[in-house]
Amino acid sequence: MTGQPPENLRHQGMDYGETQDVHDTHAAVVREKSEPLIGREPLSLWLIAVYGLAVFFGGAYLGRYAGNWSGDGLDYLGNAPRVATRPGAGASAEQAAELTPAEKGKKIFSANCATCHQANGLGVAGQYPPLAGSEIVNGGARRPVMIVLKGLQGPLTVKGQHYGSAVMQPWEKTLTDQKISDVLTYVRHEWGNTAGPVSVEGVAAMRKELAGRAESWTEPDVLAVPAAAEPPGGAPPAPAPGASPAATPPKG
Repeated sequence: MTGQPPENLRHQGMDYGETQDVHDTHAAVVREKSEPLIGREPLSLWLIAVYGLAVFFGGAYLGRYAGNWSGDGLDYLGNAPRVATRPGAGASAEQAAELTPAEKGKKIFSANCATCHQANGLGVAGQYPPLAGSEIVNGGARRPVMIVLKGLQGPLTVKGQHYGSAVMQPWEKTLTDQKISDVLTYVRHEWGNTAGPVSVEGVAAMRKELAGRAESWTEPDVLAVPAAAEPPGGAPPAPAPGASPAATPPKG
């Protein structure tokens, strides 16, 4: 029997044309570049651990040394009530809304000082000295003013305890004479302290006197100033009967 094979048998066997098409398709696939993986690699476990420890210790540090800081500390008047005055109202209404220097000083202390010295004035053992019962705070005002203006670096001994890492930044460029006067007035009568207020005039005179000094004070510098010395221009306490006038404290 001759002639063409039946239609159902015509495509049986190897179709070399179709095979060539398959090879060409696979060759095109092989030539295709793989998707880039740069920047899509999974984060290594040790790096995740390092990030986790950094967040943990950072939070622990802030919780330990943040004191009682709050957003209210940035409010100059804090939570004091505001008294609205009508035009032409008398001076009595304005006086009712005015805070005392110590009340203003408390707000300044909370915003700037409580982180180190703590809200209770007890400081941090071995690091930041206490203000409650401090010999420096309860003496004459000259020592506290010079320390706030120019800063202080340890070691330092307060109330018989040593503070080797005590470092206080200078505040002369941050706080005005009025604010330094207010915060020291607050510190010197808070937590059982019994020292008197600090005048704005005394702070201004000290700022002018120490303008040429660039370094922070050390304990020997502070102890070289008589304990009862007052700032020039301030209001020194009345001397005891029969007592000789205090020697003029050293400058700078």
